[in-house]
Amino acid sequence: MKKMIKSITMLVTAITISASAMAQDAQPKPSPAATVTGKVKGATITINYSSPAVKGRKIWGSLEAYDKVWRAGANEATTFETDKDIMVEGKPLAAGKYSFFLIPKESGTWTAIFNKEPKQWGAYKYEEGKDALRVDVKTKALKATQERLVYKITKTGFSLDWDKISVPVAIK
Repeated sequence: MKKMIKSITMLVTAITISASAMAQDAQPKPSPAATVTGKVKGATITINYSSPAVKGRKIWGSLEAYDKVWRAGANEATTFETDKDIMVEGKPLAAGKYSFFLIPKESGTWTAIFNKEPKQWGAYKYEEGKDALRVDVKTKALKATQERLVYKITKTGFSLDWDKISVPVAIK
């Protein structure tokens, strides 16, 4: 009888732990992973990123500091991949996979960075010497707050939209 009670107790414990783990997995992640793919001037562009939310916070100049390299998303560094050589803001970028960073600036002209090391956690080990390309881009104000960070691919390039800012990057 004692063995049977012990077995039942172990089974109930295992079911409880399993149900708890499943409930945790079912909860939405604070910065879920996302991917956007599209064609720009014949090149297939893929951007992988994690999408944080504003959650009532002051983003620019506070949560994300001005004049500091930012991973352009959450968690792992955002990656940008192109299957063809392209021109980004008039400058060449070879086909390949890159980590994508931004340097937000209060002036509204930000620096977009394509770094040769695509597998990075955040920007903690970012090395400027591994940059494949840096270009300046002019931000635009959004008409409404974009709660969750999102990348969009258009016929002329891509943009990062978050909070009250859009960061368009032209591709040819």
